[in-house]
Amino acid sequence: MAVPIPPDYYERVYAGVLGKIIGVYLGRPFEGWTHEQILASLGEIRYYVHDRTDLPLRNHLLVVTDDDISGTFTFLRALADYGNSPNLTPAQIGQTWLNYIIENRTILWWGGLGNSTEHTAYLRLKHGIPAPRSGSMALNGQVVAEQIGAQIFIDGWGMVCPGNPSLAADLARRAASVSHDGEAIYGAQVIAAMVAQAFVEFDLNKLLDTALELIPADSITARLIADIRAWHAATPRDWYAARAKLAEKYGYDKYGGNCHIIPNHGLIILALLYSDGDFSLAQTIVNTCGWDTDCNAANVGCILGVRNGLAAFDGGPDWRGPVADRLYLPTADGGRAISDALREAGFIVASAYALRGEKWAYPKAGARFHFSLPGAVQGFRFDGTGTLENAPHLLDSNQRALELRYKLEPGQSASALTPAFIPPEAINMPGYELLASPTLYPGQVIRARVGAGAGNGKSVRVGLALQHYGKDDLTVASFGAEKVLSPGTWELLEWRVPNLGGAPITSIGISISEAAPVSVQDTEPAAEGILQLDWLTWDGAPDVSFQRAPGHMWKRQWVNAADVFTDEFGEAFRIIQNFGRGLVMTGTREWMDYSVQTVMTPHLLDAFGLAARVDGLERYYALLLTGKNSARLVRRLDGETILAEKPFEWQFGQPYALRLDVQGNKISAWVDGVLLFSVEDDSCLLTGGGIALVSEAGRVGAGQVRVGLLP
Repeated sequence: MAVPIPPDYYERVYAGVLGKIIGVYLGRPFEGWTHEQILASLGEIRYYVHDRTDLPLRNHLLVVTDDDISGTFTFLRALADYGNSPNLTPAQIGQTWLNYIIENRTILWWGGLGNSTEHTAYLRLKHGIPAPRSGSMALNGQVVAEQIGAQIFIDGWGMVCPGNPSLAADLARRAASVSHDGEAIYGAQVIAAMVAQAFVEFDLNKLLDTALELIPADSITARLIADIRAWHAATPRDWYAARAKLAEKYGYDKYGGNCHIIPNHGLIILALLYSDGDFSLAQTIVNTCGWDTDCNAANVGCILGVRNGLAAFDGGPDWRGPVADRLYLPTADGGRAISDALREAGFIVASAYALRGEKWAYPKAGARFHFSLPGAVQGFRFDGTGTLENAPHLLDSNQRALELRYKLEPGQSASALTPAFIPPEAINMPGYELLASPTLYPGQVIRARVGAGAGNGKSVRVGLALQHYGKDDLTVASFGAEKVLSPGTWELLEWRVPNLGGAPITSIGISISEAAPVSVQDTEPAAEGILQLDWLTWDGAPDVSFQRAPGHMWKRQWVNAADVFTDEFGEAFRIIQNFGRGLVMTGTREWMDYSVQTVMTPHLLDAFGLAARVDGLERYYALLLTGKNSARLVRRLDGETILAEKPFEWQFGQPYALRLDVQGNKISAWVDGVLLFSVEDDSCLLTGGGIALVSEAGRVGAGQVRVGLLP
């Protein structure tokens, strides 16, 4: 019989996600440093150090792209992609790698075959070796197979199994075996089991006991944990002494490779025990100890976030404020790259219920931004005089909302916005490039519910607002129709996003201004009060033309999974793929029924075409013109299925107008205005997704790409 889901499960998952990302952001600037280097340069780590001027420039952003975050929340999508089955296989998780990872660009450390464990496993998968053999010791050797990656990507598998450490450890084994083997599997199982059991058990030693029952008693991992527990029992306050013993017996000099799991797993256990579960102290310990600091701090943060709930972040420094829930997931599913902790927590909770054959009801009818848990701001920041925070709902104290306490001088306005695409500060992000597509497009309809505090002194005007990129990639503001909010009133706002000439939307939110225009002689006092944003969301098919626009960000809204993607030589889009199939993609998986069309000119290549309902590199429909002088309608899903095919003579250098419509299970395709295919796909597995331009073994050019409502 399944263990009941705890009543505070959603909140504890959210705390686990927060703990994970806070740990990454805290430990990343000095990742790989030794304990001695950290003490000499930074002292004990008690708070974020990303802005320390003596650190390398790459560290000066707090919210960054990071493999620990991207891998954790991306690989877990295997559950939803394969029907949320508890029988999910390693091979299916491996296929998830191939679907979402863009080679040499996203998620993994691309350190080369036999050097980077994950890169090695990816190459095995790419060349047809399925998991678990892709990560096996027999194929890759013990040292490569036992590095840290199995552990750092594993927290999500524990969070989807509240109170069920056995299932968590089993799912962790399957996920870890895609790229790892041996002790790396055991370490991953311990972390996942502790996360799962932390939903129902507070005692750290009992959590360890539960996890140890699920791995071999004679494993190095089990012996390591036993030693640390013994050291802690002997000197429960001296974590420095324990760290020295750990380095002496289990240090990097004893375990080969670039970043072995054993020493780093030891630091996780050490930090948990010597902190007695205090989040802030555990972060100080695990980060000051050195080695793979961001990975270790993230695992510690997730375990204690789940164990302690949101109280984990109280009573110490402000861990949550600078983060503001923001995180990035750059993958081949670009529409999910710009995300936040509450949104990712919702995906995890929905997966956990689905694993049980149940359906979880998203808060506030599934609104994208709903602020339903304490402290959640979902990336919003206030541009004005005042404060922004999560607060009890003005109409229902059992609900929560985003609250703005504002002060508007005569003639002044303010806004509260959250990213919808790559924000300006992240355009030139060092390290892992932020590949992303906007989450919002022209033609879609934005809706929001806002309310004014009953004690406000004046009415204010409130409207929906967005920013998009313009000339020199500077942001340009646009505003929807405003409504006047008198004290104590609530209004629904609605706005169909207008045509922006191909420019991507970078942020979305609300604007506030005084209810009546003022003259320069106006001596009225400032408008002060409370405004609450209950929820904000959007839906509908886009109505957008992708074309050259001022600046460079119009092109960045396409996720590049081709060898060359350029707008030079007179073509709006030029895609070159040296071997195999390359795609450039935009849109989101929320797009369902729509029409996409463009004119493509093939040069030297094997095939080219247009794809719809794209959910990654291995999940889409496509209209392809192939070198066999044929036209094909294909479904790409764990291999390629030809849904329809017919002869079609085409020539290099000749432009072809391609159109692809998707509506329910019906897929229709045209070339030069002639309907070639209209088929029904009864599999119903590809229900939504963005678009892509396709080039196979060669070069193709394209002009304006148009996406709109079905005729």
